[in-house]
Amino acid sequence: MNTSLPPYRTSAHSTAAHTATVASGTPRTPHTRRALSVAAFAAVALTLSACAPGAGAGGGDSSAETAGGSATTDSTDGADAAEPVNAAQRDSRAEVPTLSPRVVLSHDGGLITLDGETGEVVHEEELAGFLRLNNAGDGQHVMVSNGDQFEVYNSGIDAQGHGDHFHYYESDPGLSGIEFDAPYAGHVVVHHGLTTLFGDGDGSIQTFTSEHLKDGQPRTETTATDDPHHGVALQLIDGTLLTTQGTEEGRNTVQVKSTGDNGENGEVLAETTDCTGVHGEAAAAPNENGDVVVLGCEDGPVIYRDGEFHKVAAENEYQRTGNLAGSEDSSVMLGDLKTDAEAEFERPTQVALIDTLTDSLQTVDLGSSYWFRSLARGPEGEALVLTYDGELNVIDEETGEITAEIPAIEPWEEKEEWQQPGPILKVADSMAYVTDAENQQLVVIDLEAGEVVNEFDLEVTPVEMAVVTGHPEAPEHEASASGAGHSGDEEATEEEGHEGHDH
Repeated sequence: MNTSLPPYRTSAHSTAAHTATVASGTPRTPHTRRALSVAAFAAVALTLSACAPGAGAGGGDSSAETAGGSATTDSTDGADAAEPVNAAQRDSRAEVPTLSPRVVLSHDGGLITLDGETGEVVHEEELAGFLRLNNAGDGQHVMVSNGDQFEVYNSGIDAQGHGDHFHYYESDPGLSGIEFDAPYAGHVVVHHGLTTLFGDGDGSIQTFTSEHLKDGQPRTETTATDDPHHGVALQLIDGTLLTTQGTEEGRNTVQVKSTGDNGENGEVLAETTDCTGVHGEAAAAPNENGDVVVLGCEDGPVIYRDGEFHKVAAENEYQRTGNLAGSEDSSVMLGDLKTDAEAEFERPTQVALIDTLTDSLQTVDLGSSYWFRSLARGPEGEALVLTYDGELNVIDEETGEITAEIPAIEPWEEKEEWQQPGPILKVADSMAYVTDAENQQLVVIDLEAGEVVNEFDLEVTPVEMAVVTGHPEAPEHEASASGAGHSGDEEATEEEGHEGHDH
């Protein structure tokens, strides 16, 4: 990727008012609103970009190369637009003394955003379609996958680093007007200050600087896989691109490619074809040579490390790991584990702990099943799994020992149609957020205390969830050992993790 690529330049902002719908939440347990500790976030101080902020235009209108080629191009259409598409939201921005996390929920009918500490509903957005949610990477925005498009939702909170402290801002929440066309919009990956979007319908890959969403439609770099497929991609710290390759009939290939300049095809630098049914990716703790990335397969996962792919031997012919939860504080990856190739609907009770240093895998039997929205990582890298019995299992990722079983919600069971609402587990800082779809509740768990601290009644049945804190989920790291890295506009060291998705 052209790491010096700036956002769009600024021009006059619109003064049009942006109206947010505000309603009342129903908190069941009072919880004192807490000021964010400067000391707790000092390690993630974010240097403000020296580039001019953008005027939103064009990036979403610039389509990727069609599948069958993988030329890399910079998207620049509309760079002379009069104002950013999110100008009204930007104009509504005001400094505040503290921030509370925001919880964004999708449901049949749109989106609803809650204050994560009080349960107050701060915004509702009517929107049709089956809406999937992912953190956009900058700590403020959420990616909404809606059919053939990624839409960008502004949660309304932003923490900006300033030396050894932060300044906090709120703005009007709602859809920002920033959009990215992508037939069958699929996976969203945030890594090293960059966000990468994958379109299953054409194999398109769009990458942009996460922080540039705050400035309007960001410039994107686009490429594509050889053929359309349900895939995933991310740009690595050294500037290379990791991507799956496949077709609608099957996929077993993962490549790392150089990113060509001026439309040139990137060279394949590393490749494996030993990943049957490749699905999902997650980054573990990097080593001295750069990124360590795990990809799920039906015959044992593969690990990209030190410029090569390494196969984790499977005990059985079929051993599917397709959903992964990683932490850059840990070299161990958490994954689901399915072992019955003949099962029409498997309900596994074991999870996988994948050691990315030794290319080995150990299993942990939880005694209760789970599903693909049940996996997460804690603030110290601990593995977290929400099981059918309603408990949040805390696992020491190094030993596989279950160190705590925290009662979270009522017992539940996964529905056979994955699109139907079910419990969701997300983590932000030291708090775990769990939805109880059947009982329309949001439960907040303090992972350090090991107990539920809040339960909020919901007005809707949640389908998907994203939690933002104002701080970037995957900030840019310092340059890698080889000296490669992004442009250095942002710098922080907050924990980073990615999840694979079963669908």
